[in-house]
Amino acid sequence: MQAPPAPTSRFVVVLDAAHGGDDSGGHSGSWNEKSVTLALSVRLRSLLEARGIAVVTTRESDTTVASEQRIEIADHANAQACLSLHASLSGSGIHLFASSLAPTEPAHFEPWRTAQSASITRSLALAGVLNSALLHAGMAVTLGRMALPVVDSLTCPALAVEVSPDRTSGESPVDSLNDPGYQAHLADALAAALLEWQAEEGHLGAGPS
Repeated sequence: MQAPPAPTSRFVVVLDAAHGGDDSGGHSGSWNEKSVTLALSVRLRSLLEARGIAVVTTRESDTTVASEQRIEIADHANAQACLSLHASLSGSGIHLFASSLAPTEPAHFEPWRTAQSASITRSLALAGVLNSALLHAGMAVTLGRMALPVVDSLTCPALAVEVSPDRTSGESPVDSLNDPGYQAHLADALAAALLEWQAEEGHLGAGPS
């Protein structure tokens, strides 16, 4: 895999709504993960595009997208950030996961399955920006690192963002995750974080091309 090109003035964010189509992800009764991740992706895309940030999504509807296709879309976007969106009925608040790969120096060709290693330092910095914005929005945050098949293959700063129920809301876990207000609150906080990341990266929003 070829190493990512030098940064340009165009700031691009990739939103990867996990699961979809035949793959529902986690599910229970009236709740399924694929619907929550898509709803969050649509909300966040609208917020970012309204602020002049170019957004590339791996899916726009309830369709099946293979992991290899998600990786290809993200790596061809030459993005400055990629968020792989997930949801879970377990846990509480928002979980931010970076790859557990050890950092390496960028190379002309990055091995496919460990391409993220050249971006780990920036990914951890991105996690710090998201963590601050989410805490500022009053959301509980858990930080972690783990093997992430899609994220491990990405050449840009990348994180998995898993939304879990708001245990302080008094709602059931299913109702909390399906709550449009909760989803909107999270999308607002993530948009604020990505705007800050854009400023730190020194890019100008150029809008979608």
